[in-house]
Amino acid sequence: MNAREAALVAVNAVMIDKAYANIAVAKMLRSATIPDKDRKLFVELTYGSIKALGTLDWFISHYVDSIKKIDPIVLNVLRIGYYQLFFLDKIPVSAACNEAVNLTKKYSNGGAAKFVNAVMRAAVRQPEKIKYPDQETQPARYIALKFFHPLWLVERWIKQFGFEQTEKLCEFDNTKPELSVRVNSLTANIADIEQKLKAQNYQVQFSKWSPDGLLLSGIERLDELNELQSGSVVIQDESSQLVAYVLNPQPGEFVIDCCAAPGGKTTHIAALMKNRGRVVACDIFQHKIDMITQNVGLAGASIVEPVLCDARTIGEKYYRQADRVLVDAPCSGLGILRKKADLRWKKQPDQFGELYDLQRDILNSAAQAVRIGGEMVYSTCTTDTTENEAVVERFLCEHNDFELVNAGKRMPCEEKSEIMINMRPFSDQTDGFFIALLRRKS
Repeated sequence: MNAREAALVAVNAVMIDKAYANIAVAKMLRSATIPDKDRKLFVELTYGSIKALGTLDWFISHYVDSIKKIDPIVLNVLRIGYYQLFFLDKIPVSAACNEAVNLTKKYSNGGAAKFVNAVMRAAVRQPEKIKYPDQETQPARYIALKFFHPLWLVERWIKQFGFEQTEKLCEFDNTKPELSVRVNSLTANIADIEQKLKAQNYQVQFSKWSPDGLLLSGIERLDELNELQSGSVVIQDESSQLVAYVLNPQPGEFVIDCCAAPGGKTTHIAALMKNRGRVVACDIFQHKIDMITQNVGLAGASIVEPVLCDARTIGEKYYRQADRVLVDAPCSGLGILRKKADLRWKKQPDQFGELYDLQRDILNSAAQAVRIGGEMVYSTCTTDTTENEAVVERFLCEHNDFELVNAGKRMPCEEKSEIMINMRPFSDQTDGFFIALLRRKS
């Protein structure tokens, strides 16, 4: 199976069968017979076509009567074809067109193949039809199409951050991420791991933000990374690694992680506690508890107890017992769009109200589990202010027995001047992340 066919299978899985892009890509790399020389192109075509979905459809609409009438599989062929024509410099036009026609013959019919040939050739003959909106008169539409984001999201961000920061944020979301890992200090030393990885010809950098973090390049398949399989390293973004440091758990304490799956922050907490004390790791779904159990075992974090529990009942279950509580809340995930190409198209503006209510309910319950003098961290992997500052500010208005603590001073490597930490992708070069620290006064 060549790169273009493999990409079509993966894109169909995502766009038609609603699979996650990273899972669809990993499945194809494991199961499909893709020649080594085609693997990079397969990954580029798949992620690129999904990432640029809205812009590609806008391009295609210039050359067809109605994009809505195109069969979904045929439309995916065109998306992959147009991605090659407009965004990949080294692909010959003839190869892009001919392969699109061949794929349509195989996955549709001869009539559709003629249609695809005509639409592909029209774009080659008349590329001047494509003209981006004016940046001055249509700023949101310009960013949305130029940098591959849904218009509603760009409009939302411009209201929150302004045009310039929104443009930078959207541009950053389209860059290729390095693999960020955390070295598990329970079983390994970061200097030793760095040397071992370099000996395997990986490009390795120490994290600017986390004392336990490394950034890796040159890894094509995660199952080839022995340190990951042994539990010596954990895949975790630099910004996510800051959460445990802000929480600041101490050996011998009782800590609750309310929404713990898959367990990366949980095992980091256990490591900072030097595996002494007690960590309860909760989740509402059994399959996620199984995931936590597996990852905890791999990390050697023996003080962690996975507990099946709705985070909205944490306060009743552990009333005033915990020294520290982590609420890494369910969120829109808008801070990790660089790593999840399909997420930007799966989110809808009407989801924020439901998320806000859930985040508030979990935080209110978790607060009941904190002892007097104890601390609680509220964190998300989103940049959206309605899920971050707004949630914390409302909580403080309703709970005068809690106070906001300066989280910026708990940063392990570089302090931030903010009391509530916002890791901004375009300036900090990490996933977008929010961390607030709260202390029970009475």
